[in-house]
Order: sequence, then structure tokens, then C-alpha cells
Amino acid sequence: MAARFHGSIPALITPFTGGKVDEASLRKLVDWHIAEGTHGLVPVGTTGESPTLSHDEHKQVVEIVVDQVAGRIPVIAGAGSNSTAEAVDFAVHASEAGADAALSVVPYYNKPTQEGLYHHFAAVARAVPDLPILVYNVPGRTVAEISVETLDRLAKDFANIVGTKDATADLARVPKQRMTC
Repeated sequence: MAARFHGSIPALITPFTGGKVDEASLRKLVDWHIAEGTHGLVPVGTTGESPTLSHDEHKQVVEIVVDQVAGRIPVIAGAGSNSTAEAVDFAVHASEAGADAALSVVPYYNKPTQEGLYHHFAAVARAVPDLPILVYNVPGRTVAEISVETLDRLAKDFANIVGTKDATADLARVPKQRMTC
């Protein structure tokens, strides 16, 4: 499964027009990426304005991208939040919408403990046992950092936690038995 995730997998911007998601432009952007050789897409990652979208807009963007991609390349749907219940809801929606995986960011603002981070990601993994989950560690934005030990524990306890997107640039932090995006 992890072999499907490789190469260039950018976070998509979310185009807007008139205060609403610009579906036509989003579909064009997806097709442009595929034509240019992009290996996968991340709708509503943190670069895709996910913190500023309503929940309905967030879900709409995932649905549009999954539909437009039509299985041509993997879709890793952004499914993160500082609220565990919201992260679970976004992951469940990603699975139901047909995304190939979910990217779940370390909860921002709350500054959870390592045990709190474990339980947060465990709840997401349990909610979607058939959907691969990538943990997004970006301490410069979240003011929290998941430890190698916690990542290792999660990877051992949940087969669907398949990797880490680590924005610390320290690849030694990523558990060796799981892939890195």
C-alpha cells in the first residue's frame, strides 16, 4: 500500500471566487497537476487553507478532488484538526468520499502531551481502520511535536498509520518500519 505514495505529492490550494469554492478552477488545477506528472494530491492540507474553510467547504473540496482525479493518482485528504472529534469526522469523510489516505496534522494550539497525541491519532486510526493515515508533524506551525517514540508506538499499534510527513527536516525522527512522505 505504501508503495502507491511516492514522488511529488503537493498540497493543493483551494481556489475561491465570489466567496465560494471555485469548483471549475479546482477541477482544472487537478487536471493540470495530473498532466504535469504529479504523483498524488493533498486537498485541504494546511497549505490548502483548511483552517479557514467551513466543514462543509472542507468536505466539498475533498469530494471534488476525488471525483476529478477519478483514480488516476492517489488523493491524500487533509483530515486534521486540534479537535479529535473533528479530525475523526474529517477522516471518516475522506474514507467515505473515496480518498486513498488521510493526512492528519499534530493538533495545533492545544499543546498536547505525548500521551494526548497518542490518543488523538489512535482515535483517528480506529475510526477508519481501512484508510491509511499519515501523521503530519509540523512543530513550527502547531507548537507541538510528536516524538519518535510516540510515532513508533502508533505505527506498532495501528496498521493503518503508514507514515509521517515530517516538516522538521529531521528524517532520523521517522520510525524506520514505516514510509516517509
